[in-house]
Amino acid sequence: MSAESNTVMLADAAATEALGRRLAETRPSRAVVHLRGDLGAGKSTLARALLRALGVAGAIRSPTYTLVERYALAAGEEAAHLDLYRLADAAELDFLGLDELEAACGLWLMEWPERGAGALPPADLEIALAVAGSGRRAVLTARSPEGAGWLDRLERSA
Repeated sequence: MSAESNTVMLADAAATEALGRRLAETRPSRAVVHLRGDLGAGKSTLARALLRALGVAGAIRSPTYTLVERYALAAGEEAAHLDLYRLADAAELDFLGLDELEAACGLWLMEWPERGAGALPPADLEIALAVAGSGRRAVLTARSPEGAGWLDRLERSA
């Protein structure tokens, strides 16, 4: 499949949060999202906004030290948020129970997926975030048919 992409300029944190809400409103029932970008690019802000829009009412902790946080969503589903920044080797993923996560979680949000290359499920949607002036730029790229449908719904929701 040829990758479809869409660039969104995000003026501030509120715009990043709004994108997270739109992603939540348009998402497929099962999806893997790879979040790429330098430290401070807005990956965690986007993930928190998406999870909050899907009904996570309690604290949304950064998985920087735990590597994985799981969340119950309002619709009775479960999501996994992974932050692999501290991962030294993809082999460390063997201890995270990814098989159990795959069976239980309909939504995967993965920060720093390149640190687990070859051991992670492929992305349906890749979101590359970068600082752009005083705001951020998000490049959303579909990596599967599900991701292409998601990107199409997202563009129509604008």
